[in-house]
Amino acid sequence: MDGKRYADFGTFLKKYFSGKVQKISINAGFTCPNRDGTKGNGGCTYCNNQTFSPEYCHTEKTISEQLLEGIDFFGRKYPDMKYLAYFQAYTNTYGEFISLRDKYEEALRMPGVVGLIIGTRPDCMPEQLLSYLSELSRRCFVLVEYGIESTCDETLMRINRGHSFADAVDAVQRTSDAGILTGAHMILGLPGEDRKAIISHAEKLSRLPLSTLKLHQLQLIRNTRMAHEQAVNPERFHLYDVDEYIDLVIDFIEHLNPDITVERFVSQSPDNLLIAPKWGLKNHEFTARLLKRMAVRDSWQGKKYIPIEL
Repeated sequence: MDGKRYADFGTFLKKYFSGKVQKISINAGFTCPNRDGTKGNGGCTYCNNQTFSPEYCHTEKTISEQLLEGIDFFGRKYPDMKYLAYFQAYTNTYGEFISLRDKYEEALRMPGVVGLIIGTRPDCMPEQLLSYLSELSRRCFVLVEYGIESTCDETLMRINRGHSFADAVDAVQRTSDAGILTGAHMILGLPGEDRKAIISHAEKLSRLPLSTLKLHQLQLIRNTRMAHEQAVNPERFHLYDVDEYIDLVIDFIEHLNPDITVERFVSQSPDNLLIAPKWGLKNHEFTARLLKRMAVRDSWQGKKYIPIEL
């Protein structure tokens, strides 16, 4: 970590790129097996995809159009910037192989696009697609990011994820074995999970061949089943205030393998969709407060991590 208190994403990207690189989010028109009836209907109880769709990211626009608008936005300030096409909305490996391949290749044909980040579910990585992504990763940057969310099967069932933690372990292992950079996404504070359970997530994730990890505070979003559940039974939920969450994150990353890059600690949802918690902090402001608290606690990523002896 080069003397830093945690393994940050900027340092991670410098291993692969010499200059500035920016992600551009894409909505490629995918759906999800947990929405279309294949595994379930209605999706995960917390999910409203509007919370992470930039203004340029809409399905009526082609992938090329979305990338052009994103490049125009970021390129005004940094003309030499390179870009990663971030397939973000819904499940971006769910579909016919030819259609998936064509979408990825369209993004890579855009000038300045030097790689892909693909967000998906652990139960949506068929072998044919994995083989293609393995080959693709030998000619450009490829990171597959799995929504794991929890390592507790009881929680996964409660939030209607439609997959088990064993599915996540299998997907991460297969993807890493294929030579592809592999990331995970986790929500801290899901209903029914106390501090002990949350720390156990860090310990379990540390055993997996993960390159990156995104952390996300539990948020109540309008027009979701979870928001309705919390309104009916608020005693079943604990929504962290910002300082309490900072200490929780520090406890978490102290137990996390220091070789796993932590891309982010929080997520920001649009004010018109967010019910709670409302902290009024941007990501960089949160990180500054976190680092200050880590210094006070003399804390660092992996401080309490215990490697497994082979």
